[in-house]
This record gives sequence, structure tokens and C-alpha cells, in this order.
Amino acid sequence: MQRKSGLIIKESAQIALASIAAHKLRTFLTLLGIIIGVASVMVVGAGIEGLETYVNESVADILGSNSFIIAKFANVGEMTQEEYEKMLRWNKDIRMEDFYFVSDHCPDCEYLIGELNTVRSVFYEANEVKNTNVTGSTSDRILIGNQEILEGRYFNDQEVRSSRYVCVIGWELYEELFQETSPLGKVVRLGNEPFTVIGVLDKMGSSFGQSLDNEIHIPITAFQKTYGTRRSLSIRGTAANEELFEAALGQAHSAMRVAHKLEPGEDDTFQIISTEEINSFVGDFTGVIAMVVIPITLISLVVGGIVVMNIMLVSVTERTFEIGLRKALGARRQDILHQFLIESFVLAAAGGIIGLVFATAVSEIIELATPMTMTVSWLYALLAIGVSGGIGLIFGIYPAYSASKLDPIEALREDK
Repeated sequence: MQRKSGLIIKESAQIALASIAAHKLRTFLTLLGIIIGVASVMVVGAGIEGLETYVNESVADILGSNSFIIAKFANVGEMTQEEYEKMLRWNKDIRMEDFYFVSDHCPDCEYLIGELNTVRSVFYEANEVKNTNVTGSTSDRILIGNQEILEGRYFNDQEVRSSRYVCVIGWELYEELFQETSPLGKVVRLGNEPFTVIGVLDKMGSSFGQSLDNEIHIPITAFQKTYGTRRSLSIRGTAANEELFEAALGQAHSAMRVAHKLEPGEDDTFQIISTEEINSFVGDFTGVIAMVVIPITLISLVVGGIVVMNIMLVSVTERTFEIGLRKALGARRQDILHQFLIESFVLAAAGGIIGLVFATAVSEIIELATPMTMTVSWLYALLAIGVSGGIGLIFGIYPAYSASKLDPIEALREDK
């Protein structure tokens, strides 16, 4: 019995496929709505996934993996006005002595750096580069993140301790100020202060349209001599691996509380945030975007389903005699129903697959032509194809049901 049912379904499928192949133009026009719908879902999904990938990679490049930041203010989530005002009153500046204390009491920290930042113009002879990010840091700064030295070296502990006026410049300063001639040993100015170039950072590119190469690094002590010691610094740390990260984060947090002389139960007078929290926040943010945008793009699939239904109704009308003949030869209602359901499903699923291929090609073109990252996700691919196939079945039910209800005698007369 099961074998007989299988043969009947196979025969229905063959008839459905033959009908699709016999009406190529109509099939193409039917597929077009599904293709556009699936491609829309996929391209939008690739953009959302790509945004998350891009941000996570940028965070890893700049901050490093398994890393954390301690700062006076370091919040990335939502905050009420009351919470913000309380934080302004309660949080304290972070000083160099806090950095040294945390450094001495975080055995699972692989690297720990102190950092200060400002924005200034940099001069060399008659040339000037504006809005340069000036970073004052300890000597391990180059070991955190994915920055590398292209030429020369980074400053060392001795130069930090003695407040040497040396600097490492970013790729943009190298190109703008020195036109690709060696800058090593040359003197640039931050305001009126001269700094000797000892190294050049490799090219980093941009993040969210902002250059990562318009920067200059100087010893944190030289930064304080130049711009004053009243600024609150940030402390950045990393663990050697993911297994040690939570321990390192806990040690740094506890050490910072001791450094700020906090009693048990008192709120922190600083904020600490990890790259994992930043990535989680980004994931939540892109998830909200997906929840709003994807249902809108799925409407195009519904429109494609309506096109499938209309075409299938036309097909039923055109093939009235065929349906009547099949019924007269012994085909049951469910056989006719299977035939038209299979036909609508194949149309929609084929449109889904073609739409997936088209969306992949469009995503690659966008990624090549723009700085935008596009990540084609199998989750969105399965969603798009599954929904398109489901829509084919759902919108094929009425035409299939209409075909199965036709009276064979009336259907045979209809052809005359």
C-alpha cells in the first residue's frame, strides 16, 4: 500500500515538473517574485550579520581578545538620567598609582597598560596633520590588539620611567608628513613640544569611517608632562587565554576596589567592561534590527506567494480538460491535490534557491565595491528557503483544492 502511494506521488511529481517545463516564461515570471523576496531577506540578513562581524573584528583589532577596560566611565548599555548623574558624582579619577597597584595584584593578567588620550595637531617642518589621536601609554601598549610596528620600534619601560619625548606614529602621519621617506630620528611637534620619531605603526585602515592610522603614541609620563596630570586614565588588560580571562577580570576588579579604598557593599567608583560585553551589546543591537527589518522584507515573500497562487489558479483553468481526463482514468482527488501542491512547492523552492544564489552574488559585489562587510548566514538562508517553500505550499492549497474538486464530466465538457 505504501509502495502504491509512493508511485502515485512520484507520478504526480512527474506531471507537475512536466507542466513547469512546458511553460517556461510563465514559470520564470512566477519565480521572479519568490527570487526577489528571498534575495531581499538574504541581503538584509547578510548586512545585519556583517555589521556584527565588522564591529566584533574591529573591537578585537583595537582592544584585543580576552581583554577588559577599567575607566572612570566605560558604560556601553542603556543608562537612566538618574544613574548617569549618580555616576558623575560617585566615580573617581583613575591615577597612575591605581594602575601600578592593579598591575601588582593581577597575576593572571598577561598584559596591563595605562592609557590617556587627547586630540591634537601634529607638525613636521611646514606640514600639519589635524585631529590626530594622541595616546599616552605604558610600554606594553603595542602588545594589546592587532597593531604591529612597520618600521623602528616601540618605546620601552626605561623611556616611560624617564618621560622621554619619543613617539611612534601611525601610517597616515607617515604618509602626510614624510611622504614615505624614513621618519626615524626626525622630530615632530605636539604644540610646542618636540618628540623624536622612533617607530611607525603598520596600516590599520578605518572603523565606521574614522581613520585608525591618524594617531601618535607617546610615553604616558611624557603625556602627563605635556598635558597635565589631572586627567583620569584608563587601564586595559588581557589574559593569556579564555580560561584565565574571568580570573584576571576578577583580580583586576578586586584590586581596583582596594586601590580606591572601597568597603564591602559599597558601589564601585569606576567602571569595568570586557570585550565580551561589548560584543554581547552589539549582538543585542543587531538582533533588535533583525526583529524589525526581517519581518518587513518577508512581506515581499508573501507577495511572491500571492503571485504563485494567481498563476496556479490560471494553470487550473487552462488545464481543466487534463484534470477531467485524469479523473476519468481513475485519479483520485488527493492525486490531483498532490500534483498541484507539488507544482507550487517546486516553483517556490526553486525560486528560493535561485534567490539564495543571487543574494550571495549581490553580497559579494557589495563587499567588493564598498567597505561594508556582508556575512551570508546559513540561518537566514534556511529561513528564506523554508519560508519560500512553505509559502508555496500555503498559497498552493486553494488552487490545488479547486482543481481536486472539479467534476470530471464537466471538466471534459469545458474543453469543447
